[in-house]
Amino acid sequence: MPALTTTQKRDGRTFDAVSDAVDDVNVQKLKLWDEESEFDTEKDKTRFRQYEDACDRVKNFYKEQHEKQTVEFNIQARVNFKSRRRARMGIWEAMEMLNTLVDESDPDTSLSQIEHLLQTAEAIRRDGKPEWMQVTGLVHDLGKLLFMFGSEGQWDVVGDIFVVGCRFSDKIIYPDTFEANPDSHDSVYSTEYGIYQPHCGLDNVMLSWGHDEATWVQYLYHVLKTQSYLPEEGLAMIRYHSFYPWHREGAYSHLMNEKDKRALAAVRAFNPYDLYSKDDDPVDVDALRPYYERLIAKFFPPVLDW
Repeated sequence: MPALTTTQKRDGRTFDAVSDAVDDVNVQKLKLWDEESEFDTEKDKTRFRQYEDACDRVKNFYKEQHEKQTVEFNIQARVNFKSRRRARMGIWEAMEMLNTLVDESDPDTSLSQIEHLLQTAEAIRRDGKPEWMQVTGLVHDLGKLLFMFGSEGQWDVVGDIFVVGCRFSDKIIYPDTFEANPDSHDSVYSTEYGIYQPHCGLDNVMLSWGHDEATWVQYLYHVLKTQSYLPEEGLAMIRYHSFYPWHREGAYSHLMNEKDKRALAAVRAFNPYDLYSKDDDPVDVDALRPYYERLIAKFFPPVLDW
């Protein structure tokens, strides 16, 4: 039997101890995502989502959204989504493309889209959250590219989302504006469960069509589910981050299953970074770009199908 070389003479027990220590650190890192946010501890959170004091642009946006997001429209939107090919580009290119959009639904900021994405990611980074959560913050609003790809308007791209096919929840902002939505007067769609079964799970309901709409054929979730290395928690953060009646107001518990409870914890961990980073100091896009391009390369291919 040949003699062991110097490089082959290793202490197996020492190796196992080091390996276990590394695994322990990795486990600790994985736990970081659901620890309470720290960057926002001194912020006046009552200043955010003040929709009663919002400008007419925001109020008119939600009036139109609430009138037009019907079951009929949502079914057709999904058919159209499946039948169209939109673009091929990388993540940073998509961010630059999105940067021309001003979100009419947002009362909290007039920042450009790329600044909001970077502010969100930077707040997550400052709190020491894992890289996958940082990059989730970076891309979470890229579904707004739907506006560039033939949407009806902003009302079917941005804004809070909600369940269609059952009674519109009074936890949705401006609930009175649903009076003009024909589904409010439908004998089935206006009932508590509508077309759904108790605790059927959010995978089995239609949320209003938009940039993070939560069906299996929705836009950004669908793009990233098959073309990224994000964990399920990151995909849930993207999928439901605009579902404020659910993750902030506690609506729709009668439709949730056990999987949704796990998703809810992820979305609530993410929400402070999306919401409360909007008044942070302006970011230096050029200075941050190299760091986030390295991060993008870890979790995404160079080019994605949009």
